[in-house]
Amino acid sequence: MKILIIKLSSIGDVVHTLPALYALRNAYPSAKIDWLVEEDASNILIGHHLLNDVFTVKKNGWFRDFKGTYNVAKNIKASDYDIVLDFQGLFKSGIWVFLSGGKRRIGFDKSREMSYLFLNERLPAYDPDKHAVERYLDIVKYLKIAAVDVKFPIFISENEKKKVSDLLRANAVGDGEPFIIVNYMARWKTKLWDIGKFAGLCNEIMDRFTCRVVIVGASYNDKNKEIAFLTNNRIIDLSGKTTLKELAHLMSFSSAVITVDSGPMHIAAAMGVPVIAIFGPTAPWRTGPYGKIHSVVRKELPCSPCFSRVCKGMDNACMKEIEVRDVLPVVEAKLNYTQRGATSGLYIAT
Repeated sequence: MKILIIKLSSIGDVVHTLPALYALRNAYPSAKIDWLVEEDASNILIGHHLLNDVFTVKKNGWFRDFKGTYNVAKNIKASDYDIVLDFQGLFKSGIWVFLSGGKRRIGFDKSREMSYLFLNERLPAYDPDKHAVERYLDIVKYLKIAAVDVKFPIFISENEKKKVSDLLRANAVGDGEPFIIVNYMARWKTKLWDIGKFAGLCNEIMDRFTCRVVIVGASYNDKNKEIAFLTNNRIIDLSGKTTLKELAHLMSFSSAVITVDSGPMHIAAAMGVPVIAIFGPTAPWRTGPYGKIHSVVRKELPCSPCFSRVCKGMDNACMKEIEVRDVLPVVEAKLNYTQRGATSGLYIAT
């Protein structure tokens, strides 16, 4: 049995597909299971113990790297897959489904950009309000695979674990010393929360609790400097210093992760770390942190969720109207283990 998973992006969506990978490997322990992914999210998968091969292509750069793209297409075609699973449901993933020449090409009917035209087996159109993890598992269930526990396997090497330990030690974080991770970055401007509020929240945490604060993100920039200035340089800034898998391991040591809707939010949830997620234009019931130990803070507004990268006339009110005082009680509850279950779920900022 040879199976190809097509899930190109984004980081969060790739993480959401990991339970499907776990279920496939559990059902077919001897199968060849490969994954096609774009570069941005590839670090989560490269070297994964449940995969045989990972094929990586550039995002929106197929023609700029024509030779690399051609070689990937050639190798996929030569693999002669029995099953090709399109978890992406976009035209570009449909093209790869077609290029694979797989015997069974499976995905959802009526998926976006008419990608379903490249399939020869179609599941009924999915419910968009169903969480992405559950939607992707529906594709696996179509293969008559018995239900298994929802698990997010992320394989972290000893070298990656050592790098994280060295980073913590270099920043004077002792073994077992509590810290909270804060991620303020997101690709959509409409998902961002005010940097001054993030800094104010960090100050409240460090003043009220015996807990340090670690900032993470894809890169170091002026916003990092602003948070450092507003917190009198009390925060630890590890932005741009970890790969995705190193970030996952770092998060596993944290007491909680405070974040906007982003890839790191899903990595934290996958690692079983309590997440406090600040949501605005997107729907947490669709793509929020998966699991029962997490909390979402959002403002109940008629225009939210709008799923828009550009706010149309509301001045990003869904994020701007959330205050530090709305988030802080949820953080406090997460730091108190006995209250964790009682505060999981949706918290409406009033």
